[in-house]
Amino acid sequence: MDVAVRSKTKFDVVPLTKHIGAEIRGIDLREKPDEQTVRAIYQAWLDHLVLIFPDQQLAQEDLVRATSFFGEIGKLSRPPKYFPKGYSSLLPGIMMVSNIRENGEPIGVLPDGEMMFHHDMIHAEVPSKATLLYAVEIPSAGGNTLFASGYASYDTLDPAVRDRLEGKKALHHYNYGTTIRGGKMGTEAFAECMHPVFRTHEDTGRKAVYVNRLMTVKVFDMPEDESDRLLNAVFDHAEQREFVYEHVWRVGDLLLWDNRCSSHARTDFSSTERRLLLRTTVQGTVRPY
Repeated sequence: MDVAVRSKTKFDVVPLTKHIGAEIRGIDLREKPDEQTVRAIYQAWLDHLVLIFPDQQLAQEDLVRATSFFGEIGKLSRPPKYFPKGYSSLLPGIMMVSNIRENGEPIGVLPDGEMMFHHDMIHAEVPSKATLLYAVEIPSAGGNTLFASGYASYDTLDPAVRDRLEGKKALHHYNYGTTIRGGKMGTEAFAECMHPVFRTHEDTGRKAVYVNRLMTVKVFDMPEDESDRLLNAVFDHAEQREFVYEHVWRVGDLLLWDNRCSSHARTDFSSTERRLLLRTTVQGTVRPY
C-alpha cells in the first residue's frame, strides 16, 4: 500500500498489478479537494497509468469537476442524442457509453460486444490525453475493460523489433462503425492520422508503444509484408497478460486512464443485460512525438 503524504486529504494508493493500475481509497469526489491533493492524485496517475476511484456517487457536475483535475475537458464529436439526460451547455463533454436501446436505437456509443486493444482518438492529429468512465449500470458478467502498459511493452520488446521500428511512424485509421483490420469498410465517416510507433510521454519523458490492433494499419515507408510482421509482433507482445490489468466493473466505479502510454480493450457481454457508463475525456496538448 502506497500512502499519499503530500496532500492535506489523506488517501491510499493501492497498486493492482506490477505494471499498471492502482485503486485510490479515501477520496470522495463529490467534495472539492485542495490543490495539494489534486497534485498528489495527478502524480499517482502518472505513476500507475490507470486509477480506479471505487464507490463514488457522482452527479454530472462532480464528473466534470473530477475531469478538470487532469486538463481541459474534451469536446464531443458525437450527436446530442448520446448526451445524458440533464446535459446542458454548463456541463460540456459528457457522453453515454451504453447498449440500452430506446425505440430500437442505442442511447449511447460503442453499445455492444467485444473491442480489441486501442488508444482513444489515435486517428486524430492531437489524440485525447485521458479518458474517464463512470459506471451507472453494469451487467452481471462481462463488459470488463483491460488496460495494457505501453511503457512495459516498450521496455521489454525484442531489441531487433524495437530497433527496426524506432523512429518510424504508423498510419491509424478509424471508420465510425468498423475498421480496416475489422475486415470491412463501411460508408460512414472516417478519420486517419500518422504518429510515431513509439511515443514519448510529455510529462514523464518515458517511451511507450503507440500502435494497436484495432486501428493501426501500417508502418509508413516500409514494405507491407514487413510492416504486418513487425506490427503483429508488437501487438502480441503488448497484449501479454503480465502487462495488463483487467477491471471488473462495479456500480459507482470511476476509472481514469492515460491515453498516451496505455491501450485498452473490452470483453464481450450479454446483449440482454443493460450497461451504462458516462464518459468524459481530457484534451491532448501536444501532437505525439
